[in-house]
This record gives sequence, C-alpha cells and structure tokens, in this order.
Amino acid sequence: MALATFEGSQTALRRLAMVLCATSLTVAASFMFATVVQADGFDWLDVVRITLMAIAAFWLAWGGCIAFFGILFPDESHPRSGPVPEGRTAVLLPIYNEATGPVFARLAAIMRSVGQLKAADQFDFFVLSDTTRLEVAEKERQAYEALLAQEGAGGRLFYRRREKNIGRKAGNIADFVTTSGGAYEYMLVLDADSLMEGETILEMVRRMEADPRLGLLQSLPRIIGLDTLFGRLLQFATSLYGPYFARGLAAVQGGEGSFWGHNALIRTRAFAASCGMAPLQGEPPFGGHILSHDTIEAALLARDGWTVRLDPDLTGSYEEAPANMVDYAKRDRRWCQGNLQHGRVLVAPRFRFWSRLAILQGIFAYLASPIWFLFLIASLAAPLAAPAPVYFDGHSPFPVFPHPETATALALLFGLVALLILPKLLLAIRALADGSTAEFGGPLRLLVSFLLETVLTSMLAPLHMMFTCRSVVQVLTGADSGWPAAERDDGSLSFATSLSATWWIVVTGVAGILFSNYFVPELFYWLLPVAVPMALAPVLIWSTASVSLGKATARIGLFAVPADQKPVAVAAEMHNVLNAAATEPAPALVSEAIA
Repeated sequence: MALATFEGSQTALRRLAMVLCATSLTVAASFMFATVVQADGFDWLDVVRITLMAIAAFWLAWGGCIAFFGILFPDESHPRSGPVPEGRTAVLLPIYNEATGPVFARLAAIMRSVGQLKAADQFDFFVLSDTTRLEVAEKERQAYEALLAQEGAGGRLFYRRREKNIGRKAGNIADFVTTSGGAYEYMLVLDADSLMEGETILEMVRRMEADPRLGLLQSLPRIIGLDTLFGRLLQFATSLYGPYFARGLAAVQGGEGSFWGHNALIRTRAFAASCGMAPLQGEPPFGGHILSHDTIEAALLARDGWTVRLDPDLTGSYEEAPANMVDYAKRDRRWCQGNLQHGRVLVAPRFRFWSRLAILQGIFAYLASPIWFLFLIASLAAPLAAPAPVYFDGHSPFPVFPHPETATALALLFGLVALLILPKLLLAIRALADGSTAEFGGPLRLLVSFLLETVLTSMLAPLHMMFTCRSVVQVLTGADSGWPAAERDDGSLSFATSLSATWWIVVTGVAGILFSNYFVPELFYWLLPVAVPMALAPVLIWSTASVSLGKATARIGLFAVPADQKPVAVAAEMHNVLNAAATEPAPALVSEAIA
C-alpha cells in the first residue's frame, strides 16, 4: 500500500510538471503572437487568431514535453525472470476480410515461437473471424485446417466465424469473453498484422501474475515489414523516437494508461466485469457501437480500480502499418470518427481524471489539424479586415507609424518550429550519446537519416493536415466511415491514383499561393512552406509510395532500423511459412480426411 501511495504521488508530481511546462510554453507563444498582431491595431479577428494559436501551441508543447520526459525518466525496472505462469492464456486474433495467407503465416510464426517455451501448454490460440465475404471465409477455413494439421495443434488452435459481426472488433472480443473467456486467466489481443515473440508474451504473463491488480499490460509495438519510402520513414521515426515518447507517456500516465487495441495482455475477469459497452444512442457517426473501443476499455478498467500500464521496455512486439499516405489517411478516417465519437462519453461518471484527459487528447489529435487550418485562413483574412493605419492621431503634428514586430514574429516562428523539431533532435542526440547508433546504421547514417526524415515529414505535414481536415468535416456532417478492411499490399501507388486522391489539395494550395500573392503579399513567403507541398501533393504521395525508392534507401543504409541490423526471428519465420506455402503442395485438409 505504501509503495502504491508513493508511486501515485510520484505520478501526480510528474503530471503537474507536465501541465505547468506545456502551459508555460503556450502562454509564452500566445503573448509573443499577441505582440505581433497588435502592431497594426487590434480587432475581433486577432482574438480569434490568438485563441487558435494558443490551442494549437498547447498541443505542440504537450507533445514536446512527453518526449522530454521520455529522456528524463528511465524505464521502470521489471525483473525479466520468474516462475512458469500458472494461469492459462488465450491468444486472440480477430480478423475481418483479410488476406488469408499473411494472416495465418503470422499466426503460425507466433505459435512456433510460443511452442519453444517451457510453458507452451499454457497458451491456446483463437482465430476470431468477422469476415463477411464468403470466398474469404472459405479461404480462412482452409488455412485454419492446414495450420491445424501442420502444427499438430488439435485442442490448442480454434477457429470461429460470426455470421453477424455485431459491435465490430469490440463485439468480436466480447463474444469470445462471454462464450469461452471463463477458461482463461488472461487473453492476449492481436491485430491481423501483429507479430510477437514467445518470450515477450511469456514475460507479459509473468508481470501480470506478479501484480494481482494489473488489469491490462500494453506493449510497445515496433513497425516492421514496409518497403516504400513512406514506410521506411515511418519505421525509422517510430524506432528512433517512439520508445522515448512511450517512456514519457508511461511516466505521466502511471496506472491509468492507454490501450492501443492490440499487442496487449488483459486479465479476462477484469475485462468481463468492467468493459461491457452498450451502443451509444442515435445513428452513426456519433451514435451506434463505439468504434475506437480501446481507449474507453482502458478508462473502464481504471474506473474499477484496475491498473492499466504501458511497459515500453517490452521488446519483441511488432506490427505493420499503411505503406503510403493514402492508405494512412484511410485508416485515420476510421480512427477520426471513433475518437470524435468519444465526445459522447467524455463526461461518463466515475472516470479517472487522466482517463478523461486521454480521451480528450484522442479527440484533439484530430481537431488540431482543422484548428491550424482555420488559423491560416484567419491569418490570410486579417490584413484585409484590418482598419487603415492612422498616421495622425490628433495629439502630435508628426505622423506615427505602426511599430514593426518582425523580430518577434521570427522568434515566434522559430519557437514553434523548435517545438516540432527540438524533441526529435534531442532524441537523435540521445541515441548518438548512448551508443545505440549501430542499430540505425552508425552515427553518420543516423544523422543524415534524421535530417532527411525531418525535411520529408515537414513536407508531408500539410498533406496530413488536409486529409485530417476532410475527415473531421465528413464526421461532423454525418458521414459514416463504416468498417473497411485494411489494405496490406506492397503500398505502391500509380501517379494517377495519387492525383485522384489529392487533386483537391492541389487546388487548395494553388489558391492559397495566388490569394496571398495578390491580396496579402506580406504573407506570401510565410505561406509557402505550407502551400507549396500542397501544390505538389500528387508528386509527394506518388514518390513516397515508391518501393524502388524505399529499397534504394535501404541499400545505402538510410532510415535503417534495428530490424535491418538484426532480423526479427518471428518475422523471418513468417516469411518462411509464406515461402513454403508458395512452393509446396498444401497438406490434406482435416475436413477432406474425415470425408
């Protein structure tokens, strides 16, 4: 009890420090911006701009503080050895209209990794299908029976398909809990693109058995398996910066942490008792079943006194991600609807303060882009709405000119850029200082990769802003994203596809350039870093979706990640399974043998 009280006080102090740090930076940025805009008079549009700036600056400052805390606070120490777990664990693989071969190859690799453990007989595997396409469902059944025969996994591997996928993924998991969950102390929830090492899974079970109040343990999945330039940028950024951001997040969220929906271990009885979610009243997009269920499930567990914890030191947890920006935006569209839907449950009774803050952060992750866009629009409109300068105020025979605030404006600009880049720079310097550069190709390649990643992601940022703005508008106007299956091909795009997906961004960027040039020329050069990438959107999308460019960077050691230097065993096994399936005749199916 004393230890829990100490840890709670420590977490509270960290949270207070985080809020004070982010608030101080926001106040400073807002004051500087107010100084700039009042130079030629002050009107209602300036109030709007200052308000938008303050909100957006707080979001940037918050992210920067999380990264800084990740450097400041080390990983919590957890012993890496322990007895063989006594409780049984169900490994759950929910799928929905997925490419069958890769999904079952990943599952086979995980099963073989777990099979090497002394505690292998404590784990069972469940494929929970919500597939609606009958031809895909048939392929799933065949793949399941083939895997069952290959692994000799009778009594350990199960397949179930729901005829009606009520509640989507959350409903899929809930169906398992109500029908089979009582047989298992723990359940490990995966995604269709998840990969996990057996030792990591075992370690997570050990940690949960060591803490009877631990309701959910979230690992930090590393992104692997992407070959496009966009994918390699994403892998590099998440490998270099992700652990520190996760460490900072873990330091301030304490036992009221996040659930990211996959690669997490859950205490089954805690989930069953706490995480029932009724559909929200009304129609989608704000009503109906909760789409982004994971954040709410974490809040429900914390509300009932269960610890929800993120352990960034858990290695051996992996996932894939969209390999191009178009697919990334499609996934974000679904997440956007789910997170904005959380506004309906933000004031739910008995939620912990940090759980509410996590929900609010998720909402604001998507509102930040429209806020920045509205700020740009207001800044372009402000000079047109400003009153003409008064050179003679009646108190002096000499003209009084507006005081230029160029220096303050530049200082503010550099300050905002620093909030974006400085955390990443500090993390790169930390990698250089602690000797981990070998994992990223060495000091020189790490430095060059950092610079290129910063430039390229800065160019892609306006496009991400526009895609997110469109998603928010669609949700607010009542468009339902549905439940599309994820795209998991190599990620390459034709130029025609890139143009079709971004022509409206091009129009917006060109319009902004022309408008500023003719009506507010004093803002022309300030707008170019945002408008030029928008005008070049198809080229940027198409080129970053190139597999050949991505592989070219790999050949010269740019955007290298630890998985490039030391291949991931479970990923290598997955590829072995895929290669074997492509070259060897399929074994007789169980159903055929019985027939």
